[in-house]
Amino acid sequence: MTLRYLSVPAFIGLTPLALALALPMAAHAEGFLEDAKVNVMTRNYYFNRDFRNSSNIQQSKVEEWGQGFIMTATSGYTPGVIGFGLDLTGLYGIKLDSGRGRAGTQLLPVHDDGRAADDFGRLGATFKARISKTDLLLGELMPNVPVLRFNDGRLLPQTFRGATLTSKELDGFTFYAAQIRQVSLRNSSNMEDLSITTGGARQIRAASSDRFNYVGGEYTFNEKRTMVGVWHAQFEDVYKQNFFNLTHTQKFGDWSLGANLGYFTGEEEGQARAGNLDNKLFTGQLSAGIGGHKFTVGYQRVSGDNGWLSVNGSSGGSIVNDMFTQSFDNAKERSWQLRYDYNFAAMGIPGLAFMARYGHGDNIYVNAANDDGSEWERNFDVAYTFQSGPLKDLNMRWRNSMVRRDYGSNNDVDENRLIFSYPISIL
Repeated sequence: MTLRYLSVPAFIGLTPLALALALPMAAHAEGFLEDAKVNVMTRNYYFNRDFRNSSNIQQSKVEEWGQGFIMTATSGYTPGVIGFGLDLTGLYGIKLDSGRGRAGTQLLPVHDDGRAADDFGRLGATFKARISKTDLLLGELMPNVPVLRFNDGRLLPQTFRGATLTSKELDGFTFYAAQIRQVSLRNSSNMEDLSITTGGARQIRAASSDRFNYVGGEYTFNEKRTMVGVWHAQFEDVYKQNFFNLTHTQKFGDWSLGANLGYFTGEEEGQARAGNLDNKLFTGQLSAGIGGHKFTVGYQRVSGDNGWLSVNGSSGGSIVNDMFTQSFDNAKERSWQLRYDYNFAAMGIPGLAFMARYGHGDNIYVNAANDDGSEWERNFDVAYTFQSGPLKDLNMRWRNSMVRRDYGSNNDVDENRLIFSYPISIL
């Protein structure tokens, strides 16, 4: 069931407690209700993006403020060889401030007249079954695998509809399989077909499909310090993609060292609705931490005729140079990143964290007249989570970003985000 734009009175009947009581009352089997949990994440989100070269675009900035509620009600499993369960997800967002000249942050849906919706939301159900160490999920999903990661970067998360299978029957191995049929974007209450990411300098034309299939396997060994993964995705009639991944962590005296290496290959599939595609992307990251300090360097190289192949709206977290505003994944782009993190718990201030990073990309193929575009982005992130008292678990976060490009229409961006998140456990 999907809820379109909801009025506040309509939402009263969909409170998390009411949703929890909606779990089948006839299912009194031990474990189904005993292991049930109901949680609500409240998220207050202010977003301001200033287009510095406003003479080139109709809108000089986007600026909105909203309040979101993310409810998850999860059951346990019925007893027996095959256990069954049901999870519910309730999402609701309210406009606190916006305007026809400021809409478009993707916090809220935008009507045809350019005004943001007053509120929006949806309710989704996920049926689940478990046998031994194998889990089947059917319904509302938030996949978080290298070839398809849901996006939770705004007021409400992006969700998908389909089926996933995860198996851990063999020691050290995890196997995955899925078919995804539809998507609801993070500023939408509707389910729709999936589409390919375009825009920027990707050299990809728009296309959609209602089938995204993937299989994958990961093997963890060396006392869980090393993992290798192999993945294959088929976006039916659009693209197919392979991904190979290696991660490793290692102690070296007082230092903690890490490596994350990945390689994507992709091309057109079936009817090739997005055209003939050719993409290869290497992504690599090395890190070193000591005490509260962590230093990270990243490098990416895109080759072939197109940018990285991905589902529209999904997170770019599978590639190491994915930053707040961009992912440095355009056609033929080469990019690097320097990052510094500090955890103030090392100074006796637990809950306070700071991050700064800078990324730069060049050699971007924009068109025949510009085959050496460049861009850079700088990010700051400061977050604090209260450790005790009446505000315990309240997280406050400020994110600041600056982007400059020498291609495209709105290439210079200054951005600020203020996010307040508070988890509530109901059951």
